[in-house]
Amino acid sequence: MYAHVKLLNGFKQTLTYRVPDDWSPDDLVGSIVTVPLQKRLEQAFVTSTCEQLPEPATFKIRPLAARESFPRDTHYRAFLQAASDYYQLPPLHLYKRIQAFLEYEQVETVVTGPSPESANTIQQVILTGEQDAIVQYTSPFITHPVYKPILIHGVTGSGKTYVYKKLIEDAYAQKKSTFFLLPEVTLAVSFTHLFKNLWGDSLRVFGFHSATSAPNKKKLWQALLDGLPLVIFGVHLPVFLPCANLGLIVVDEEHESGYQEKRHPKINTKEAALLRARQCNIPILMGSATPSIQSLFNVQHRDWKLFEITKRFSGSFPQMQVVSLKNQYKRPYWWLSRELEVALTKKLAAGEQSIIFINRRGFSFFVQCAACGHICTCANCSVSLTLHEDGTMRCHYCNALAPEPKICPACTSPQLLKKGLGTQQVVAVLAKLFPQARIARADLDVTTNKKRWSETVGAMHARQIDILVGTQTITKGYHFPGVTLVGIVWADINLSLPAYNAAELTLQQLIQVAGRAGRATAESTVIVQTVLEHPLYQFLDERTYRAFYDYEIAYREKLRYPPYVRLAEIELRHPDEQQVLKDANACALLLRQAARQQGIQATLLGPAQPPVHKIRNTCLQRIYLKTATVQELHLLYAALANHPFTAHLSFTPNPQQ
Repeated sequence: MYAHVKLLNGFKQTLTYRVPDDWSPDDLVGSIVTVPLQKRLEQAFVTSTCEQLPEPATFKIRPLAARESFPRDTHYRAFLQAASDYYQLPPLHLYKRIQAFLEYEQVETVVTGPSPESANTIQQVILTGEQDAIVQYTSPFITHPVYKPILIHGVTGSGKTYVYKKLIEDAYAQKKSTFFLLPEVTLAVSFTHLFKNLWGDSLRVFGFHSATSAPNKKKLWQALLDGLPLVIFGVHLPVFLPCANLGLIVVDEEHESGYQEKRHPKINTKEAALLRARQCNIPILMGSATPSIQSLFNVQHRDWKLFEITKRFSGSFPQMQVVSLKNQYKRPYWWLSRELEVALTKKLAAGEQSIIFINRRGFSFFVQCAACGHICTCANCSVSLTLHEDGTMRCHYCNALAPEPKICPACTSPQLLKKGLGTQQVVAVLAKLFPQARIARADLDVTTNKKRWSETVGAMHARQIDILVGTQTITKGYHFPGVTLVGIVWADINLSLPAYNAAELTLQQLIQVAGRAGRATAESTVIVQTVLEHPLYQFLDERTYRAFYDYEIAYREKLRYPPYVRLAEIELRHPDEQQVLKDANACALLLRQAARQQGIQATLLGPAQPPVHKIRNTCLQRIYLKTATVQELHLLYAALANHPFTAHLSFTPNPQQ
């Protein structure tokens, strides 16, 4: 017998080896093997086998060297095939990404999570009636495995974590493992630390993400090989691990677009988790204070089960106040309303903590010439350079650096304007207005330094920070009991995004950041500053979020956007702008022809340049397809398979902004 293999090192050609006579041919296809290649050994994926070669070999065919140890997961290959079909990828790609990550010698960053008192608090909690109802419904699906998507719509601070804890313990008691997914590595690290404090050695807890050290990866892999019950926290990677005894998947903050990877292939971890749960025939628990429109639609139309937790576990809901920045009264800084300045003054006097939220980082958005209008842009990407307080201009796509210009590079005028607003600028202004205040930042520049971010989180818990100025990170699940004021600087900044779901994304973000206030206090305030008037603001009280669903779903149905249709993005990339445009036009023509020939009712949008159409000297064009089913999207994309495009094509179903 012969085996055809693909090397995991990326070598594209298929190689042929002889299967040793003493090997069992059972389950050889799809397994990982070690093969001799020249004078070294390489790992490979078996794509197919045959008894005889179609033609006599002109060279000596060497035998397979070894069969790699792999956890006994009877559902794993079916899951990988389903995922590869959905994302139009070869299964080899999914094997390679796990294998490469296991072998990558990442040095673990020392990160401290929540204090041990947090674990003690969780340990002592008695579930409320609303929480216990979720546990009583879900537990039988773990004991007698059934695929069941369960959505928890729990208001901020409602104690969804307590429900997750109880169900994980139920699964573990039955010697079953749990995958616990979170939208950011910083959250995954914190939850891993929290639950290790909570359970000690009674449960085996692992993190599997970019902050996991090589030794811990090896320990995790050995535990999987041994078939032990585990609790694995992570973002994108856990769902692709083979696991013989998987009994439950938890997806916290299920609405988050952070679950979709930013680089191609843009796999959405929540969607992959749903595929995994279906293949393994197990329940999947998804929680959020602001569930996605798609998930609420699935409750109504696709037999998902919905539970609501309507009360906060402690504290009270904040008072919401919308303030228009169009008011003409004079103020020293256009972005700081009198209402927010007064509220900050009162909170500082009372010794209470505040959060100022802005969806930007850096010192200001960009530098523009007042004489000729030139904007300083990145040489590699089609974006403006962001000015930072240290005098550097930085591209937030390719990380290119340039010094702040003294004169305009286009016309040599010295009249340069700093436009926009960033976290560093907000911090600098607040420091002038409130010199006695202890102010810290929480943007990507800080949170990517995991040690620095953990110190900031610890300082917030210890009440050593008075005002925290942050971007999206602080909207994602952090519990700061001392916060009684949240100020949202520029609430409508994302409403003009070229996305059909801009209103959904904006409201989710506003409610999530507002939910940091009043989690342990009877009174708190959220001040929402805006320039635009928008119907969105009538739903700012998170208890009216379901009313927003009714408002938004009518708009989606009228304009035929998800969840009423299936949407896919086809992106073309090439260094030459004319070539990528030529290929994009050819691609669109082929898709229209295929739709006519196959009788598929399809809407094609584009080709068009995305808002950022050049990244790292690579030019982009995008085409969007709308059809009734995923299968129709796949059929149309398959029509492109045999066309010799010069540009590289990528397919993303259900793209998230």
